[in-house]
Amino acid sequence: MKLALYQMAVIPGEPAKNLKKVTNWLNQLPEGIDIAALPEMWNTSYTLDMLNEIIDDEGHRELRALKEIARLRNLNIVAGSIAVKSGEKFRNRAIIIDCNGQVIYHYDKVHLVPMLDEPLFLESGDHFGTFELADSKMGIIICYDLRFPEMTRKLALEGAEIIYVVAEWPHVRIDHFLALLKARAIENQCYIVACNAVGECGGTVFGGRSMVIDPSGEVAVEAAVSEETVVVEIDIEESEVIRQAIPVFESRRTDLY
Repeated sequence: MKLALYQMAVIPGEPAKNLKKVTNWLNQLPEGIDIAALPEMWNTSYTLDMLNEIIDDEGHRELRALKEIARLRNLNIVAGSIAVKSGEKFRNRAIIIDCNGQVIYHYDKVHLVPMLDEPLFLESGDHFGTFELADSKMGIIICYDLRFPEMTRKLALEGAEIIYVVAEWPHVRIDHFLALLKARAIENQCYIVACNAVGECGGTVFGGRSMVIDPSGEVAVEAAVSEETVVVEIDIEESEVIRQAIPVFESRRTDLY
């Protein structure tokens, strides 16, 4: 399975310009990519106090464009996350589009970041789970969710072979990002595919370092700290190989925890 990640420099508060960047990137990908992935909040970045002025629908413009490209290019898209209107607030919504141009799953970020005043502007989600894409079972979490190991463990117990992490993780805490990604891969014996942003918004510099970590915890590919495309080929069966070699899930003491 061949994966592509867009480590994108999101333009704060410019959804139309960001959509153009994303559609150009998707259309320029080489043939043979199975899944393309985008980072968190790629349509607006963290301009939360501006969302009422710059978001005028429920993500329909972005969805229309991405669904058409997915269909025309026979491309599965893990469409990062975008801000979508939800009543008086917004949701930080991750969207999965299959190669037929159909939205097969969405996930609204459940852990809102108090340090960024997310609860003032965003409404949290209330469910998450696995989905099937490219003949594999997957899950997705968003940025701050990475700090809660219960989420990825639940997805792994549901059979996830790949867990996507879409983020706008800051450079100042990039060491946390890297350590947590590796830990989640090792403890759940699955691929962790992390697509982070670069650039700056409101004084926060995003740290990049997008990467793919295999089920044994080895880094298969890692980006630097500027805008770039990461392409890697993975063996989806590796998750089951590792789980059989080191039977962590069979050794769990569910009578105690």
